Amino acid sequence: DTHTHKTPDRPSETMAAAAATPAPPSTASEASPLRGDARRSRRAPIVHRRKTIITNLLQFSPLLAVVLMTRSSGMSVDGLSSPSPARFVGFDLGTSGARMSVIERSSSSSSGSGGSKYTEIHSDSILWSKEGDGREGGNDGGGGSYDDAEAWEDAVRTLLGRASSSSASASSSSSSSSDGSSAAPPHDDLLSSVRSICVSGTSASCLIVDAKDAGRIVRPARMYDYDVVARAQSSSSSSSDGGGGGGDPSHALKAMELLDRYAPPQHTARARTGALAKLLAWHCESPLRRGEVLCHQADYVAMRLASDPKKCGSGPDNVRAISSDWHNCLKLGYDVRELEWPEWMISCLEDGAGLDDALAVLPSRVVSPGEPVGTISASVASEYGLPSNCILVGGTTDSNAAFFAAAGADPKFGTAVTSLGSTLAIKQLSSNFVEDADRGVYSHRFPVFANGGGGGGKDGDDDDDAAEEEEGESEAWLIGGASNVGCAVLRQQGFSTDELLTLSERIDPSSDSPLSYYPLTKTGERFPDADPDRQPRLEPIPDDRSEYLHGLLQGIGDVEREGYRVLGDLGAMPSLPSRVLSCGGGARNAMWREMRRRRLGEIYRDGEGPDVELAENTEASYGAAVLAAATFD
Repeated sequence: DTHTHKTPDRPSETMAAAAATPAPPSTASEASPLRGDARRSRRAPIVHRRKTIITNLLQFSPLLAVVLMTRSSGMSVDGLSSPSPARFVGFDLGTSGARMSVIERSSSSSSGSGGSKYTEIHSDSILWSKEGDGREGGNDGGGGSYDDAEAWEDAVRTLLGRASSSSASASSSSSSSSDGSSAAPPHDDLLSSVRSICVSGTSASCLIVDAKDAGRIVRPARMYDYDVVARAQSSSSSSSDGGGGGGDPSHALKAMELLDRYAPPQHTARARTGALAKLLAWHCESPLRRGEVLCHQADYVAMRLASDPKKCGSGPDNVRAISSDWHNCLKLGYDVRELEWPEWMISCLEDGAGLDDALAVLPSRVVSPGEPVGTISASVASEYGLPSNCILVGGTTDSNAAFFAAAGADPKFGTAVTSLGSTLAIKQLSSNFVEDADRGVYSHRFPVFANGGGGGGKDGDDDDDAAEEEEGESEAWLIGGASNVGCAVLRQQGFSTDELLTLSERIDPSSDSPLSYYPLTKTGERFPDADPDRQPRLEPIPDDRSEYLHGLLQGIGDVEREGYRVLGDLGAMPSLPSRVLSCGGGARNAMWREMRRRRLGEIYRDGEGPDVELAENTEASYGAAVLAAATFD
């Protein structure tokens, strides 16, 4: 494992860098108010505005309501916890490991924007030790297997434990420890003033737990890259593949037939790697039993942080309400426009799959990312020196957390983030919902926080009572897609680190390359045009390697340009980004940033492209911490 300020880059990211210079009760163990007849409405009680949130919380969790009332009124909350500066924790469970960030508001800039309003005072990470069947464990000398839910919890607890130990020794250390990790300032107790915690996880990674038996894992995790059909076909000779079963391809095919029959055309949930496909496949393999509930990766970790140890025997003390969020539930089928489980999904699960009560197998509450959902358990607070009133907030997915890290929790409409890692991904904040599966485009609902802040640059004016009482409310959407084009092609084409650095200095960003490449590493494209048969175009190859690199970088940048053009054509508002923050290894190449800015300008009426900047913060754990802070900011 590593104890450093930055998670080590994967090989392809290093190449890219070289080209660059639970429920409303106070704990999740209490019964959910959505169970019973109220649950039949399918519409989760999502709340955005401060007054509504506090009113609801007064009924179910007075502690959370008091915290929010004191914060929103400007009163000190020092009486509720430590007089130390308020701090916020973010955890990210990524593809290569788990990472923790602790942030506090920057003392140097009280009016900063985006993630720069905060200072990361501690970070730490653990790498997964191996990939494979989560049921095999894999805790030998590392962070366990990436698909082992117990390893996720172990990693988070290890990171908390090390942060707590760092606090204990902080009085004799500087703000940056000798091994490169960031640490708490001298004479400070790092975790005692943590106000809230947020968890991000990989999209569509999920498992089945027994909500009536303290959230016990009953069907192991199926991860973001688990294709129900491909996995079933490849393991048809075995019934013990990762995720518990799936060896008979007929189960997966039946699950996909149900999706084809009930899911609307082009819906995100129709994907073979989506959470709904996994839920249906599980049920087809072995009917879901009473108490079994789907739980996303981020949901599971948050539930464990909110849960005291299982009590002896059975009863209400061992019931766990599964709370989730808009972002994780998108690929499960949740309607992020109407904020409810849609009719087609209920019909699919009940009429199609034969479940008695579809909602019984789904998270009982779906909240906005960053919305308070409960407090940590007494045992977790005691073990790691956290305040007993430390709040857990709704989570998010890792890619969205990276957007929050770069752009903050209150960006302006038109703010965009381009990720230039192994693959290219773009996200733009729009006032319009945009979706087109044929082009690989989807929309995540952007959160609006208890303090009145949120997407679109809203100022959350406390004195505007009329606005607070309006029936409608503005919406913000994080729209975008992910291409298979990216910096991985540089490694594939044999560019060394030194070569990339040297050749980049020889490229003139104001000139166009005559080469027209589509820099895929293999057949198939997802965005801006979903085409499984799209072929790489990497020829002709010139003798001059700098000319070749020029053409490849231009080709990747042109896919970015086409992606933003497609978002505009589909109805993004504004139609083109006003600011593009760049993250990933390739973002550090100043020459490439200038080339991309110039080429992007070609689709603007005035020919002037947006500002293309290097994002100051890009780690998903940092973005999760920003989400944790947003309600209190």
